[in-house]
Amino acid sequence: MNVTTESIALQSDGGDMGVYIARPESKRAPALIVFQEAFGVNDHIKDVTRRLAEQGYVAAAPELFHRTAPPGFVGSYGDFASLAPHFHAVTTDGIASDARAVYEWLLKDSQVDTAHIGSIGFCMGGRASFIANAKLPLQAAVSFYGGGIVPNLLDLVKDESAPILFFWGGLDQHIGPEQRNGITDAMTKAGKPYITVEISDANHAFFCDARPAYNAVAAKHAWALTLSFLAANLKP
Repeated sequence: MNVTTESIALQSDGGDMGVYIARPESKRAPALIVFQEAFGVNDHIKDVTRRLAEQGYVAAAPELFHRTAPPGFVGSYGDFASLAPHFHAVTTDGIASDARAVYEWLLKDSQVDTAHIGSIGFCMGGRASFIANAKLPLQAAVSFYGGGIVPNLLDLVKDESAPILFFWGGLDQHIGPEQRNGITDAMTKAGKPYITVEISDANHAFFCDARPAYNAVAAKHAWALTLSFLAANLKP
């Protein structure tokens, strides 16, 4: 499927927020908010956004560092220290505001099937996808190895609006079993629909083909499951 891309600016908390948009070649399509890793809306996130558009989704990736970094800012995978001030400046309320700005823009876009909007995110973006699903009336959410949910965000579980698909790496030292189990236990207790997938031989960031932790087989499995889950929930 042919895909067109553009970059726009939306208002969030009184400032400009860059958003990378990828569109499928279709008259009407479901939509996804694509949340970045800690390294910005870089080539990898743009590639994922385009790949989702190729699958028939209007995909929009907001720059979550817009409050502290210049437009288009991306960091190096080998230099997290330079990203740390921006990473630590991102708040739950800020993510909610950014997600809402993109969601409201999608509602006004003539191509978007507004009854079928979801979110997907990776690492920091996995947490953002979880937050967005609690703050917006989404129809599906996907969270790849989203850290920082346990214990700080478990109060949002009761507000999760749509089925959510969690991916975890069994070798991930950043998000251990106690965190993974804490989330799923809370989701079960709250009666919220979810799917959790732990890939035993995968590490944190296993989906990103630009990072040393990339696991091609795990990424292939996760992509297939993601597309199946999204199609079941977002494609009428």
